[in-house]
Amino acid sequence: MFAIVGLGNPGRPYEGTRHNVGFDTVDLLAYRNNITLNKLKFKSVYGEGIIGKEKVILLKPQTYMNNSGMAVLDLYNFYRIPVENILIIVDDIDIDFGTIRIKRKGSAGSHNGLKSIIYHLQSENFPRVKIGIGKKKENQDLADFVLSRFNKEEREKIDEAIEKAALAVETIIADGIDKAMNKFN
Repeated sequence: MFAIVGLGNPGRPYEGTRHNVGFDTVDLLAYRNNITLNKLKFKSVYGEGIIGKEKVILLKPQTYMNNSGMAVLDLYNFYRIPVENILIIVDDIDIDFGTIRIKRKGSAGSHNGLKSIIYHLQSENFPRVKIGIGKKKENQDLADFVLSRFNKEEREKIDEAIEKAALAVETIIADGIDKAMNKFN
């Protein structure tokens, strides 16, 4: 079993923002794999289904980004999924815009959602698919930047990255993280 957790903020004001590409990827995975996200538990909206031959839970925490770890911990405590099978999809300001990077484990860097998950799970050993959302302007506040929307040209490129991230998740589930890293990194 795998848990696929897309990070983001709940509610209409945050739809389509840079910080919500994790939610967008989970929505695409749900659509592509005929999984309905209509259950409420674990401080999240989630759905259960199959990707490839594996049972999966697609999860969108409703805790707001900085408290994402509370939702992930609730899921972990209920299902006892190995930490290595909890895959986090997250925005990243430190990789090139529109690219994705798969990491087996690691620190949170400057990402508060990842910091919360590491704190609550007491582990950095969960895989991530990171989506490059661009870099803020020199004098721009980081929170303002990550909560901003993409312009039309950026939106087209980020939609391609979200598509690639969804394919990377499906590859991790079907073929393992090493093959996915070789293919997408």
